[in-house]
Amino acid sequence: MSRQRATAFVPGHVTAFFSAHPAERPAAAGSRGAGVTLTDGVTVRVSAADEAGTSDESAGSRTIDGEPGTVGAVEDVLAELGATEVDIAVETALPIGAGFGVSGAAALGAALAANDALDRGRSGNELVRIAHEAEVGRGTGLGDVVAQARGGVPIRLEPGAPGVGELDGVPASERVEYVTFGELSTEAVLGGDTTALSAAGEDALDRLRRDPRLSTMMDAARGFAREADLLAPAVAEAIAAVEESEGDSDEGSRGCGAAMAMLGRTVFALGTGLSDAGYDPEVCRIDAAGARLVEQ
Repeated sequence: MSRQRATAFVPGHVTAFFSAHPAERPAAAGSRGAGVTLTDGVTVRVSAADEAGTSDESAGSRTIDGEPGTVGAVEDVLAELGATEVDIAVETALPIGAGFGVSGAAALGAALAANDALDRGRSGNELVRIAHEAEVGRGTGLGDVVAQARGGVPIRLEPGAPGVGELDGVPASERVEYVTFGELSTEAVLGGDTTALSAAGEDALDRLRRDPRLSTMMDAARGFAREADLLAPAVAEAIAAVEESEGDSDEGSRGCGAAMAMLGRTVFALGTGLSDAGYDPEVCRIDAAGARLVEQ
C-alpha cells in the first residue's frame, strides 16, 4: 500500500580523481576512480499531491532549498517511475556546482523516496540504475550516484550502474573539511576532450589499488589535478597552504594533505588540515551508511 510520502538522505560525494568511460547504454557508461562520501548531503522529500494538501493547480511542485526550481536528472527519474505528479522538495547545505555531486544525490534521493511513497516496488539496484542513467543522460556526472549509494570511501573499479560496474572501498572514518571558491561546469569538462584527464585518472587508480590507503588516495588526487590541468589558482594555493602547515606541525607526518574536488573549485582535507592552515572550512565526516530512506 502506498505511503504517500517519504524522505531520503543521500550523502554528498567529492571525487578525488577519475577517468571517463562513455558508452551507448547509459547503464554501462560511467567513470573509474575514487572519492569520499560526506555526512553533509542532500535530503529529498516526496509527497503525493493529495497528501501534501495541494490543489490540482499546484500538483507536481518542485523546490530547491525552499525556492521554486528543478533538477533535470530528478525529472528523468520521476518520469521513469511514473511519478511526475508528486510534490518534491530538495534541500541541501552543500554548494551546487562545486564538486559535491548534488545533482546525482538529488536524483538518487528522488528515486528512493518516490519508490517508497508511491509503492513502485523497485529494488535498490534498480533505483540506483535509474538515477545513474538520468545523471549520465544529463551530462552532469558519471560516478557520483553509484558512490553515494555505497557510502564510505568508494573506489569505482569498473564504470556503470549496478550489474555493470564494480566497486570496492577504503575502510575509513575520518573528519572532513572543505572550502569552496566557486563553480566548475561538469558538462563543459566532460563534454570536451577527456583523453589526458582519463589517462591521469587511470594512473591514479592503479596507485590506489596497489596501496588502498587514504594517504595514497589524497596524494594520487593531487597528482591527478596537476596532470589533468584542472587546478584553479585559489585551489592550488589552499592545497599548498595545507601542505606547508602539515610540514611545520609536529604531527605533520600523519597528515594526508588536501586535494581538489572533481569537478568544482573546492578543496577538501581529512582531519584538520584546512583549519590548521588558517582557513575557516565547513566540517563534516565520512558517511559510512550511503543513500537511505529516513524517518519523516
